[in-house]
Amino acid sequence: MTLTTRISAAGDDLLGAVDHGRICALAVRLERDLHLVASNHGDLFSGRPFDSGLISSIAMSIAFTAPEHTAEQLRLTTRTLLWVFAADWQIDYLAQVADDVQQIAADCLAVADGGPPSDGHPLARLLAEIRDELAVVPAFASLRSAWRDELRRMFAAVVREWEWKTTRVEAAPDALAAPTLDEYLSNSDNLACSLVNVSLWIYSGEQDCLDHLEDLMVASREVQRVLRLVNDLATYRRDLQWGDLNALMLVEDPAEVSNRLAALVEGCHDIIRPLESICPRQARYLKRQIAFTSGFYQVSDFWGSL
Repeated sequence: MTLTTRISAAGDDLLGAVDHGRICALAVRLERDLHLVASNHGDLFSGRPFDSGLISSIAMSIAFTAPEHTAEQLRLTTRTLLWVFAADWQIDYLAQVADDVQQIAADCLAVADGGPPSDGHPLARLLAEIRDELAVVPAFASLRSAWRDELRRMFAAVVREWEWKTTRVEAAPDALAAPTLDEYLSNSDNLACSLVNVSLWIYSGEQDCLDHLEDLMVASREVQRVLRLVNDLATYRRDLQWGDLNALMLVEDPAEVSNRLAALVEGCHDIIRPLESICPRQARYLKRQIAFTSGFYQVSDFWGSL
């Protein structure tokens, strides 16, 4: 009788602890790799918010969302998510003018097209490493355009949010030229959740996933809207402090955001349900993405302090 069998016989709750322990060990392996990436790109990750808690949170989020994968299969995914946080920091907090944002986007999209990274931009250098690792897998040859499109969508949304944040209303110089809640949610590609997801799915190379990638991406973008609101409901005070947009700033009644979130979650499950029979692992991944994020933000946040 194996140790796991003995523990199972003692109670299902203990077996759950075994599974949690295994996933935590997976997260530890991913975290050690991320620390290596961060140390090799110190110019990107020297800001105060890039503390050890953020790095461990990234590793945990991927490990608990995709626990059936190995550390080797997930390494590129966690590196991509770390890159997303670096991009957020470079654009939202370090870029001074719109030209800075446009240059960052242009440099990174040039890398996505196969060009060498700009000597002056560390974000493009890390993206080139991710691109080169993705390029090793056979599926990337035919799906590079899908990966590049998610990157384009991300930067288009980032630029749009930059404009919302920095455009002042003439009659009230201290006010945001705010979008509607619908406009804000339609711009959720700035979260880059779908960029992370497509990177995982291309890198894993699972045929049922690749055959239905377009349907998965439709579901992923709906999940992305859910995560946008889960994040906003948990980080309103921080967003006020940092000068970020938040859905709660766009409505008079906070219940409107909570009600929209509930409707989006229900809609996501409706979209994911048909995928459960044709690509079950990926459908489960999307549902776990919602569940993990909802639980995580009840207690903590990814970012450290400014």
